[in-house]
Amino acid sequence: MSTSILYHGFGLHGHHYVKTEYEGGAIYFHVRLKPRHLRCPRCGSENVIRRGWNQRTFKGLPVGSRPVRIVLPIPRVECRDCEVVRQVKVPFADRRRSYVRPFERYALELCDVMTIQDVANHLEVSWGLVKGIHKGHLKRNYERPRLADVEYIAIDEISLGRGKNYVTVVLDLQTGAVLFVGEGKGADSLHPFWRRVKRSRADIKAVATDMSEAYISAVGDNLPEADLVFDRFHVVKLMNEKLTDLRRDLQREAEEMKKETLKGTRWLLLKNPGNLDRGGDESRRLQEALQLNKPLALAYYLKEDLRQFWEQKSKAKARDFLQDWIRRAKASGVGVLQTMANTLQGHRRGLLAWYDHPISTGPLEGTNNKIRTLNKQAYGYRDREYFTLRIYAMHEQKYALIG
Repeated sequence: MSTSILYHGFGLHGHHYVKTEYEGGAIYFHVRLKPRHLRCPRCGSENVIRRGWNQRTFKGLPVGSRPVRIVLPIPRVECRDCEVVRQVKVPFADRRRSYVRPFERYALELCDVMTIQDVANHLEVSWGLVKGIHKGHLKRNYERPRLADVEYIAIDEISLGRGKNYVTVVLDLQTGAVLFVGEGKGADSLHPFWRRVKRSRADIKAVATDMSEAYISAVGDNLPEADLVFDRFHVVKLMNEKLTDLRRDLQREAEEMKKETLKGTRWLLLKNPGNLDRGGDESRRLQEALQLNKPLALAYYLKEDLRQFWEQKSKAKARDFLQDWIRRAKASGVGVLQTMANTLQGHRRGLLAWYDHPISTGPLEGTNNKIRTLNKQAYGYRDREYFTLRIYAMHEQKYALIG
């Protein structure tokens, strides 16, 4: 084997090829450092004396299906200038690593399309080694997301399983990158993020979130100049929950004939009218349920009308629309509608802010689904730091079906 192949194929610069051995299904390349490359690892002086050597074996790129090992006697030298005795630096591997740099790059490329266990099996190394390579890469590149240029963010919490296993996620709505992952939920979980925002002096213009009082207070205290935008998804979700509560109350009070009509209509009430089976069973059942009960019909039509708030041509028209909707809901005499009207009235500023900053937590909901999938695929993560780093790098992951 020529020295040039060692250099171009395995990144071994400044070494002589000695011999090749085959043992246990692996290929062992024995190499030796060229004398002119002997230097003091501390000061870089060439004025050194040999003081023995220590043989080490490094993992290299596989050849075909066979693992490759690089065997190198590492010289120990005494420097006449700084008077220290140390081993010379290995130019093709990082300090305290048992693999060459091309091996690390190859493992990282495989991690983009394979599980850690699959990569470990392919390279015939331990699972922990591959995970360590991947985790080190993530720490170097994603541990501290840049905040200086962030203008629009979304905040929401996500449940990762049974019990109180929550994390709070902050997303950059312009780049899709996760900026922060906090343990737990509520305002307390965001304290480290606010400290980073202040240090970075980020000029955040608007924050999309739900109508949680904890988030409202946290954003108001830490970003007083930013506009708070209440997300469309959460407003419609809250209205749907009110409608579901009303249907359940009415079904409990209804006579037997009405119960049969109302039974199983929950999803029909929540479904977008444009997605109903027109002329089919869904539309008929929905109309029968609405005809039987005036409060349910009124709540349903007001729920559908509320969707039009985000379709107005201007902020002024949206303000008039919202005020009219609140007036009609209060005058309906239906308790859940009156409660919803009071909620919207108390959050009018955040609702109307959508017309200044048309943002939502929709992209964050998609990211949360990816986080849940990531957690399920691994059956949970014992190393929480590694899990957090994978979330930070999620926006650069590419997903493709195999086949």
